[in-house]
Amino acid sequence: MKNSDSLESMEKFYMALADKTRLRLLNLMRQNEVCVCFFTEVLGDSQPKISRHLAYLRNAGIVQARRDGKWVHYSIVWPEDDGERRMLETALDWLAEKEDLRLDLEKYETVCCTPELLVQIARTPIDFLDTEPAVASVNNTPNPKPVRRVSNPVDAESIDEPLFAELAPAHNELEEFLL
Repeated sequence: MKNSDSLESMEKFYMALADKTRLRLLNLMRQNEVCVCFFTEVLGDSQPKISRHLAYLRNAGIVQARRDGKWVHYSIVWPEDDGERRMLETALDWLAEKEDLRLDLEKYETVCCTPELLVQIARTPIDFLDTEPAVASVNNTPNPKPVRRVSNPVDAESIDEPLFAELAPAHNELEEFLL
């Protein structure tokens, strides 16, 4: 009976690795836990489809979920079985060599670090993300930057958007605030 349970567990494990979307999800989780909203942005799939694949990986014991308010973050759980662990490590190493999966990682790095998503996740007001580090003025209050509101994007005038490099100090400040 124990052998049958072991075979069923092994079958679940290998079936979980036998899907392109699930492999892409694992590739994105290889170093960090990732929120479902980032998976949908990077992969371009719907949230229900992503959640279904993540549930499959969770049922196979490959990933675990952590709820943070309304967000759910997923991370890889390394199998206790040596064979499954080696198989997962080999699969992740193989995925790292694939160009289209490297593009997923590059897209993830740009998506996960946008100020708008940091605000959404942190539930922090947008004026906290000043494009310059907060500098104390005479009365020790920072000068908040106005937030541009657009009711109809078609009618919006083009403006110079700040580059990520310009937003990095605010990103670091927000990160320190959250920790």
